[in-house]
Amino acid sequence: MSGELILGIDGGGSKVLVTLADRDGHILRTALGGGVNPMDNPDWRHELERHIEPFRNEQGLTAVGAALPAYGEVAHLSALQKQCIDEAFPDIRKAVLNDVDAAHLGAFAGRPGILVLSGTGSMSWARNGAGLSTRAGGWGDVIGDEGSSYWIGRKALQLISQSLDGRAKPTALAKAIYDDLQLDISDPINALGSWINGLARPRAAIAALSVLVDRTAQQGDETSISLIEKAADELAKHHWAISSHCEAGTDWTYAGGTFSSRLLLEAVERRIGRRAILPVLPPIGGALLAAAQLLDWPLDESWFGQIAVEAEAVIARSRQ
Repeated sequence: MSGELILGIDGGGSKVLVTLADRDGHILRTALGGGVNPMDNPDWRHELERHIEPFRNEQGLTAVGAALPAYGEVAHLSALQKQCIDEAFPDIRKAVLNDVDAAHLGAFAGRPGILVLSGTGSMSWARNGAGLSTRAGGWGDVIGDEGSSYWIGRKALQLISQSLDGRAKPTALAKAIYDDLQLDISDPINALGSWINGLARPRAAIAALSVLVDRTAQQGDETSISLIEKAADELAKHHWAISSHCEAGTDWTYAGGTFSSRLLLEAVERRIGRRAILPVLPPIGGALLAAAQLLDWPLDESWFGQIAVEAEAVIARSRQ
């Protein structure tokens, strides 16, 4: 194990993942916590500080890559995020960047490309051959986030309420959601309204319903299939909005948990007209790469491969 260590912080609306890695690409230690998006979580700083605290005095820690949601979007929140990282790691090199920027960095290993992200929120990010970046989306759940898990979950709740009222045709999605949430469908308004009212983190809980939409779509439910297709429409728009920033034929890829839906990914690919390439690294790998670049490490295919394998294993464990 090399004496120099780097720390990657991958924050999002539903979780924060912190990983410590060495120069050989081995992940040595991790921490997983709740969402740290300052746009919707007033307790974001406490959650972030709580999970980076165990790494603050790590011997050999030389650089930190902190990929944080909403960074660079709202000035006063970005200043607070940078302050949080600066105070936690005052004497080492740091890169604070938007979480989607870091996801792009990892997905293309620093090369040009177009990333479409759909997680709790949605956004696209492009970097061209000159190294210049642009983005589309990322306006938050009140204004935008079309095609995201939260958007799908919210639309699903609207559709099942319409179905149960008789304002729309019946859908298997209603029973799937009520069963999964262990709610009494014979008393639908009271049951679902009580669930919504009792949520401590409504955005994350509603976003989680997108998994049920995908499941019922795979089982042939027309309402769920239509909702997946509409989400694909919105995500394809994110790609089209920034494709002219890059050279013709530039590769595109994806990030975010919503793309665990094969139906969604294939629907987006059809609209864009090209298959997505596989990302080189997952988003936490992008945060680690940002830290490694601060140290000018001579990164090769072996390093990327090692980080990819170990990061995916960490992510898989976090989902259990």
